[in-house]
Amino acid sequence: MSTTTGSTPPGATARTSLARTVTDVLQPRNTLLAGMLGLGLAAAGDGTGLLWGFLGALCAGLIPAGYIEWERGRGTWGDRHVVDRTKRAPIFFVILGSIGAGSVVMVLGGAPRGILVAMLALWVMTIGLLAVNTVWKISVDSAVASAVVALLAVVHSPWWLAAYGLTVAVCWSRVALGYHTTAQTVAGAALGAATTVAYAFGG
Repeated sequence: MSTTTGSTPPGATARTSLARTVTDVLQPRNTLLAGMLGLGLAAAGDGTGLLWGFLGALCAGLIPAGYIEWERGRGTWGDRHVVDRTKRAPIFFVILGSIGAGSVVMVLGGAPRGILVAMLALWVMTIGLLAVNTVWKISVDSAVASAVVALLAVVHSPWWLAAYGLTVAVCWSRVALGYHTTAQTVAGAALGAATTVAYAFGG
């Protein structure tokens, strides 16, 4: 029985479709929106924290995502994944500037300490991602997914660590789609988890 050279293996299309769905649903802007709302609520102890959390999500996730879409419209990048590592630096600088500006607003507005510490943690994580990206294509999606889970586990309950299943799913999707190697996603997730160190000193 002969087979056609170059044919798609059975199940490959479904696997790619699932990976695409996972990486789109759990992309940084969505993960940060959900996570920062939870962090803000925990930091304030009441509904006002949701407003601070939304500001955090806006600065850390939504504005950078908007910048990427703007550059895509100009033809700078093909999609949000920016597969060419050498073209990613501007994104990191936008994230750093946006988080920094948001943090200033939070300080002036008297935001709860906890959400400020979370912003600091994400800012430092971005510095790490930028530094590593100069020589190696570390996974930003994996880092963000891991950071959000780790921070929620610290401020809410260790039970949030069960959500690391979602981080694993993000890592798998990035590898399945060919955007990263396993090592690059593991490194990203490890860097994201390290954001909890901020709470040891500033929480």
